[in-house]
Amino acid sequence: MVRMTMAQWQTLSDRINQVAPSATLAVDSKAKAMKAAGIDVVGFGAGEPNFPTPDYVVDAAAEAVRDPKNYRYTPTPGLPELREAIAAKTLRDSGYEVDPAQVVVTNGGKQAVYSIFQVLLNEGDEVIIPAPYWTSYPEAVKLAGGVPVEVFVGAERGFEPDMDALEAARTERTKAIIVTSPNNPTGAVWSPETIKRIGEWAVEHHIWIISDEIYEHLNYDDAHTTYIGAAVPECRDQLVVLNGVAKTYAMPGWRVGWMVAPLEVAKAANKLQGHMTSNVANVSQRAALAAVAGTLDAVYAMREAFDVRRKAIVAALNDIPGVVCPTPTGAFYAFADIHGLLGKPLGPNGTVSETSAEFAAALLDEAHVAAVPGEAFGAPGYLRFSYALADDQLAEGMRRFKAYVEA
Repeated sequence: MVRMTMAQWQTLSDRINQVAPSATLAVDSKAKAMKAAGIDVVGFGAGEPNFPTPDYVVDAAAEAVRDPKNYRYTPTPGLPELREAIAAKTLRDSGYEVDPAQVVVTNGGKQAVYSIFQVLLNEGDEVIIPAPYWTSYPEAVKLAGGVPVEVFVGAERGFEPDMDALEAARTERTKAIIVTSPNNPTGAVWSPETIKRIGEWAVEHHIWIISDEIYEHLNYDDAHTTYIGAAVPECRDQLVVLNGVAKTYAMPGWRVGWMVAPLEVAKAANKLQGHMTSNVANVSQRAALAAVAGTLDAVYAMREAFDVRRKAIVAALNDIPGVVCPTPTGAFYAFADIHGLLGKPLGPNGTVSETSAEFAAALLDEAHVAAVPGEAFGAPGYLRFSYALADDQLAEGMRRFKAYVEA
């Protein structure tokens, strides 16, 4: 009998070895570790609203904690009343009807992203991902055996996809395209014309549309979220909408997301979830029910505060020599072009950074300012700054960044 060495039987799977760690969480984790060590760090890394969850949502959770019915397993795809509320919210916000049976409540929005690719993709299927993109999209595609196909567009087009480039990326293996507007990491809100053209193109070529709408209510100036399911009704049979309560209601730690999908896809996602996590924590679901079924008053109040910070951070970034930052019209991110800072000695130590990843590391280590490098989003030469932090912290972080560049 041939005996295996420890190195052989302890080898990890090829699939997990080809997946990169979450860059946003890595930056956030390092910043928090530095804070725990007593270092004063200003964190622009994670997209985590600094507002408390609204009181009426917390009250609903507190009441749920004391109700024994929430101590047991409930239906895998979510509490019936929460799925009904999400269907009603879809009609209210997106403008079209869905059946509650099409809704699957997931453990945060990330599980919805992971699950949909597990359900839709076969080995070698391609997913077109407009870049800059949220860092977890390509990794979720890889974990399903798929191939992420990045199509980059820069600030000269407002970070808005070019249809000719999307068509050039399409092959016979193209299975899906990701739509994300308002966009993470750029804060861009894609025009109604672009959303409509993508929907019509996907229908023509039988391509699934994965529409991440988690920042739907965070729009500024004259920008508005265009819902692809409303703009192109005929695409709904091949449309999966991803969403959650984390950003809209300042509930990242509650871990409640969902997908709205054609019935057969929802059933398949439910089957997968039944073997992965079963139902989302019931107390969190009760809190999400209060949020989704309630008014948007608290959301609009937070949006006003984000708007003030948006203007402040864009002005501050553009005041730093070598930095160019377009004005975002959605979400709570500023995506700054720092090509002008690369290859130059900066900071008190004269550190030379050749890439935005090196610059982000130096900025954190030497100036104690945490931002996520553009490499994480398929956009080298940029830094993403989340302005979902307190006003005084934002001002201090920008002061440090400018001082570092001018040192």
